[in-house]
Amino acid sequence: MEFLSRAQLITALGAVLLALVVLDLVRRRRLAEEYSLLWVVASVAVAILGFSTPLLKAVTHALGILYEASTVFFFGLVFATAMLLFLSVKLSRLTQEHAAMVREMAFLREELERARGGAGRTGGGESA
Repeated sequence: MEFLSRAQLITALGAVLLALVVLDLVRRRRLAEEYSLLWVVASVAVAILGFSTPLLKAVTHALGILYEASTVFFFGLVFATAMLLFLSVKLSRLTQEHAAMVREMAFLREELERARGGAGRTGGGESA
């Protein structure tokens, strides 16, 4: 049986702690479930790699990376890049929806002003 290095232990425990924080944020409704699933899956994957020395060595060797810590770092960068891309897509969609809502609100405001203006003139003409 191979022992865990200090870096593996810190990485694995950090991943477990991250998963617990994510679950707590979901419980307190501060993080949506759709985002939490990505975070929990990523932190569980890192924890598995951190706690399983043979698996980490096999993945490192298969990818042609020299050091196990670099493999974990590589997967962290891949995850961060994927999350940034995912959030950029979400932000772009929300920006488009926001612009559409602003246009719709402007049209409704204009329509309301016309209705108020027309009613004010009609009401003023009847009382005079």
